[in-house]
Amino acid sequence: MKLIKVSLLAANMVLALSLGTAQAQNAPKLKVGMMLPYSGTFASLGNAIDNGFQLFVKEQGGKIGGREITYVRVDDESEPSKATDNINKLIKRDNVDVVIGTVHSGVAMAMAKVAKESGTLLIIPNAGADIITGPMCAKNIYRSSFSNSQPGYAMGEVAGKKGLKSAMTITWKYAAGDESVKGFKESFEKAGGKVTKELSLPFPNVEFQALLTEIAAAKPDVVYSFFAGAGAVKFVKDYAAAGLNKTIPLYGAGFLTDGTLDAQGDSAKGMLTSLHYADGLNTKRDNAFRLAYAKEFKLQPDVYAVQGYDAAQMLAIGLNATGGDVSKKDDFAKAVTSATIDSPRGPFKLSKAHNPIQDFYLREVQGKENKPIGIASKALADPGRGCNM
Repeated sequence: MKLIKVSLLAANMVLALSLGTAQAQNAPKLKVGMMLPYSGTFASLGNAIDNGFQLFVKEQGGKIGGREITYVRVDDESEPSKATDNINKLIKRDNVDVVIGTVHSGVAMAMAKVAKESGTLLIIPNAGADIITGPMCAKNIYRSSFSNSQPGYAMGEVAGKKGLKSAMTITWKYAAGDESVKGFKESFEKAGGKVTKELSLPFPNVEFQALLTEIAAAKPDVVYSFFAGAGAVKFVKDYAAAGLNKTIPLYGAGFLTDGTLDAQGDSAKGMLTSLHYADGLNTKRDNAFRLAYAKEFKLQPDVYAVQGYDAAQMLAIGLNATGGDVSKKDDFAKAVTSATIDSPRGPFKLSKAHNPIQDFYLREVQGKENKPIGIASKALADPGRGCNM
């Protein structure tokens, strides 16, 4: 009788294991909506983010939280007017489990609104609109990059420590530019400097000549700039062509020279920027990442690739804690916010508003690299003003 009971128990255990294996094998694929710019000014940024995300997934054997990944891609064209329709299609038509995106802050704000209202998991791998980790913060919205004010704030600290007293700023007139300048102004003026004029032009306008003439006439101690992608290439080249780089140092958020140095050439030589990533960090983690990325894509990674990679890391941490169930938002949030993300940029944790608390490097353009020459700001946190999560 005892032998029969043992045999039945063993049989039941085998059956349970077989069913568990079958369920794991038959688990539905995780549908990841990639809403990124695949064309236009920010196309190279969107592709780098996508590459970085894919690389991490490949390193996990193609699965996150025990579920195979399938991608649904949408080109958001960096166009805010199309953002609501685009993300609604991903959620309602394509039934994605999570949305990854985007680069443009105006597009991201529309995405965050829909995600907050629908409860859809959203991980933002670039766009730094302060409001997203401020009044729009939510337990299902995360960022693997930065808030717009952070790189500017770090660069304002650098300018202040150098004893510079007058500054002008120049950017596109949209959320990312406005908030980057605001961060620079806050720390620079706290250090005793003065921003004498804030210049801007509509996105993605690249007709800089009139504004460069104004800078030349005013002769500030320093110019702080926020541009990215193709716009950053043209601005840096135009600034140098006007001879301003010889008389008025140009500082910037790191996006000014990240992913753009090949095209900028000697125009960017010696420029100082601040960012949460740099070329040649020479850590074991970053070296392994750079080698793997170069092998996979035949390209050198930049900050956008890192942010895409870390978006996938954050998704994996959350889903590993929930058994791949995206509906368990509280458990997902607890796992991600208590984790230390092992990023190529260096380890970081998330703030209560789900924004990275991270070091910002002071970088100098040397050849075709943004070489770290120090820390611009240590463990800098976005204040998360207005976040009541």
